[in-house]
Amino acid sequence: MRVHIATDHAGLELSAHLVGHLTGAGYEVIDHGPTAYDAEDDYPGFCIAAAEAVAAEREQGRDSLGIVLGGSGNGEQIAANKVKGIRAALAWNLDTARLARQHNDANVIAIGGRQHSLAEATGLVEAFLAEPFSGAERHARRIGQIAAYEATGTIQG
Repeated sequence: MRVHIATDHAGLELSAHLVGHLTGAGYEVIDHGPTAYDAEDDYPGFCIAAAEAVAAEREQGRDSLGIVLGGSGNGEQIAANKVKGIRAALAWNLDTARLARQHNDANVIAIGGRQHSLAEATGLVEAFLAEPFSGAERHARRIGQIAAYEATGTIQG
C-alpha cells in the first residue's frame, strides 16, 4: 500500500517518525513535506498535495491512503477535505481511527501532533491503515450521498 503523508512544523517530528516506522513495516511512503522546520510554514499546500495524490491514485484503482498532521489536526483535515474524492477524518483515539475507515471509508487520517505521544499517534495510524471499509449498505449509501453533493451541490435523502 502507498501512504502519502504531509504536515506542518507542529507535526514534523511525528511525520519523520511515521515515515521511518511505516517504511520499516513495508508501506511505500511518499512524503509531501515539509522537509525542514519552519515555524511560519503553511500547511494547506502540503496537505492538499498529499490529498490530491491519494485521490488520483484511488481513482486509478491503486491502494492508497493519506496522513495529514499538524498541531491539532483540524486545519489539516479541513484542507485535505477540500480535494474532490477525499474523506479526511480527525482521529483522537483508536475507535475514531478504526471507525473512520470502517463506516466512512475515510482515505486520509488527520492527527494532532501536539495532542498525542509518538506511540499513541503511531497506534492511531496503524489502526487506520489496517481497518477495511465494512461495505455495509447504509455506510455506502451515506458516502454516495456525500459524493453526489460534492459533484452536484445538491443533497438527496
